[in-house]
Amino acid sequence: MAIASNTFLTYSAKGIREDLSNVIYNISPEETPFVNNIGKGTLSNTNFDWQTDALAAAAANAQIEGDETSYDAVTATVRLQNYAQISRKSVIISGTEEKVNKAGRRSELAYQIAKKGSELKRDIEFSCLNGQAAVAGDSTTARTTASVQAFLKTNTNFGTGGADPTYSTVPTDTRTDGTQRAFSETILKDVIQQVWTEGGTPKVLMVGSFNKQAVSAFTGIAGQRFNVTGNKPSTIIGAADIYVSDFGNVSVVANRFVRARDALVLDPEYASIDYLRPMQTMNMAKTGDADKRLMLTEWGLRIHTEKAHGIAADLTTS
Repeated sequence: MAIASNTFLTYSAKGIREDLSNVIYNISPEETPFVNNIGKGTLSNTNFDWQTDALAAAAANAQIEGDETSYDAVTATVRLQNYAQISRKSVIISGTEEKVNKAGRRSELAYQIAKKGSELKRDIEFSCLNGQAAVAGDSTTARTTASVQAFLKTNTNFGTGGADPTYSTVPTDTRTDGTQRAFSETILKDVIQQVWTEGGTPKVLMVGSFNKQAVSAFTGIAGQRFNVTGNKPSTIIGAADIYVSDFGNVSVVANRFVRARDALVLDPEYASIDYLRPMQTMNMAKTGDADKRLMLTEWGLRIHTEKAHGIAADLTTS
């Protein structure tokens, strides 16, 4: 087909208004399953301590009538430590940018503060699950709080060459990675059994995307239907969310920020994020034609007792 002579086209036109959507699309995930599921507390120092204890092993305990009493030895509690880590985000917006008419947001400053808050929460989740050890810090080195993996040394299953962290008070040692192997139901059962034997109650299995799909194939996965009431039909779902173990139901939770080679068996009751300084937004000194904000929090991970949790380490990720 041909265009009639002198047809005026958009390619030559001036003054056509732009078609810019008034919505900003952001696909980046904001879910933080670990932080959302564990407890929250407060701190009064950058180096914080807590104690753990355990009952003596059960015994028959039959005594002779009239026997002279002998006194049992007292076992001291175990003292653990971790450090509070400072996490922050900052933003500076010119006075002009804040004033001009913008698509998708009225205030650039408010939009960026909300965005930085989500980023900060993701950073905390990542720090809890990335395998980092505790670092005391100094004038040139930032303090870091020990991650979950740095605490776990009792209920573990790892590949050839791997090793658990070694510490007595503060977990300044990381796990030693071993040879990766496929995640199997045998490995998962072993870790769950270890946790239960130590007195824990496994409630959550936290894995990355690849091993979430691997768990979906385990025979212990519950029938893929929601419980329903009345005469409503069951709804078939495409993901395996509950693993039925010999020691109770375990929720399988996919987490984008956990190390892909780790599968964490957790009891959220025995972990918490504790804050020395809660998340806050501070107005910084105005030194020019711009508004400055600093978002900051000082926090630490407290694993109340590492025996309540477990890890299947050195898993294949592809």
